[in-house]
Amino acid sequence: MIIRVVDYDHDWSKEYQKEERSIKMILQEELVNSFHIGSTSVQGLKAKPIIDILLVVNDINKLDSFSNHFQNIGYEVMGEFGISGRRYFRKGGDNRTHQIHAFQYNNIEEIERHLAFRDYLREHQEVCLQYGQLKTKLAEQYPNDIEGYGDGKDYFVKSVEKDALKWYWTVR
Repeated sequence: MIIRVVDYDHDWSKEYQKEERSIKMILQEELVNSFHIGSTSVQGLKAKPIIDILLVVNDINKLDSFSNHFQNIGYEVMGEFGISGRRYFRKGGDNRTHQIHAFQYNNIEEIERHLAFRDYLREHQEVCLQYGQLKTKLAEQYPNDIEGYGDGKDYFVKSVEKDALKWYWTVR
């Protein structure tokens, strides 16, 4: 996978909405809610051009029965993929375009972690700028190494996540 970090693109929101419509048609009543998360959901933030989608579902195990439907719209079904209680789907192979992170409605910790991080970046421009600069530097340093890129972001993300969760609970 080639790591490419680009300037914010206003079309990312439209791409999320288009994908959300397809997902809603598949999951119907099983879907509790969906959210555009990740860097492409934060206006002005540099990002890998991959749309991250958070799905909140009624029953995470029942989601497995929809695997063929997701494959039919181009997703690779990855199971938990390292996070217990999650279902992960990715689209686009080495030129990934979308990622889905699905959790059962009562997995509050994981759901809020994603939403708090997103909302914190939306409200704290200086942190958003620092994050974009870090990602640009790491993409240049690790152009073909997704693990090196991810490891390079790890400390920053975990640090901001702590602040974001505290902030999230004060503004709710």
